[in-house]
Amino acid sequence: MAGYGQFCPVAKAMELLDERWTLLVVRELMLGSRHFNEIRRGVPRMSPTLLSTRLRALTRAGVVERWEDGHQVVYRLTPAGEELRPVVEALGAWGVRWVRELGDEDLDPHLLMWDIRRNVDLDALPGGRTVLQFTLHDVAPRARRWWLVASADGVDLCDADPGYAVTARLESDLRSLTLLWRGDLSWQDALRSGRLAVDGPSTVRRALPRWLTRSVFADVPRPA
Repeated sequence: MAGYGQFCPVAKAMELLDERWTLLVVRELMLGSRHFNEIRRGVPRMSPTLLSTRLRALTRAGVVERWEDGHQVVYRLTPAGEELRPVVEALGAWGVRWVRELGDEDLDPHLLMWDIRRNVDLDALPGGRTVLQFTLHDVAPRARRWWLVASADGVDLCDADPGYAVTARLESDLRSLTLLWRGDLSWQDALRSGRLAVDGPSTVRRALPRWLTRSVFADVPRPA
């Protein structure tokens, strides 16, 4: 991108950060992604070539550091990158309050399930293995069913049946589950209206809101 030709610090910062996808890559690193494929899961519509380009630019600018850990390449934010955290959080909170409309093109089952997966509260889960099956009845068959498999070792997201006993089954449409995740729809309203159906023991149904913590922006106050 051509520079703005201004000495203003805002202009100089935006010469780096205003490139398409750049702040979303920073967001992914803030949320704990460390490897290239993990970052890609959080920006599924970004090409691998463009992601590589953005990571190189952020590394050259001193926002991201890159090193090799055995056979893997690891990325993380530098102190300069961490200083962007309140900026990204403020943008997200502003977007929740003032950019409310979601078009169909904004709904992505792969990104939604990846976000849900990385916000499971392992400390709230019972011991052993917990398996939650999600069915999004209004999306293409290849992205319709998902399984979250959680244990003390972490959480795996599967788009094919892993073969374990299912603890609970959740069924919704993509928009309703997205609104629930964002905090625009409460658990109570989703269940009461039928926009979300849960099949499982009553103890599990009551515990789900504690197990599946929502977006970091879910509790941002909305304007009337």
